[in-house]
Amino acid sequence: MTAARPTDARETGQGLRVRLATAADHEAVGALVLAAYAGFLSGPDDPYAARLRDTAARAARAEVWVAADPSGEVLGSVTICPDGSPWREIARPDEGEFRMLAVAPSAQGRGVGARLVDLVVERSRAEGRRAVVLSSLAQMRAAHRVYERFGFVAVPERDWRPSPDVFLRAYRLAL
Repeated sequence: MTAARPTDARETGQGLRVRLATAADHEAVGALVLAAYAGFLSGPDDPYAARLRDTAARAARAEVWVAADPSGEVLGSVTICPDGSPWREIARPDEGEFRMLAVAPSAQGRGVGARLVDLVVERSRAEGRRAVVLSSLAQMRAAHRVYERFGFVAVPERDWRPSPDVFLRAYRLAL
């Protein structure tokens, strides 16, 4: 089911350019993802902060996509987890999975997150997937609203805990 790794960039009606992240983007993406998730971390020493910041590690084993404004400023990012990637957590073989959807706090509410979810859905369909899945902290209610607008539904039987103090809700969109 794996399609060739895309390299194209897409311009949207909102002036956003969606493209694969380059090494030159890694630092900015790491800072953006960390800023978007900051309110959900236990503080600056939270061990997950280093994983959020380490875009290069994600890009080495997954697809890190960015949404940039016309000036080139990165406003959002998402990690698509292909088959065989250690970043896949809950996907079954016929499902696509994404992680770390993040929008810069200054760009939230402008459709950036929705455009990145569009990309994930488009890529999953192109690969012949039957569904797309993700895991999300129960506290991320604004993100849940975005997912639900796309038709994602909670699948409580797939909720899980990566550690005793972290509970993740699973969502699935049938394609």
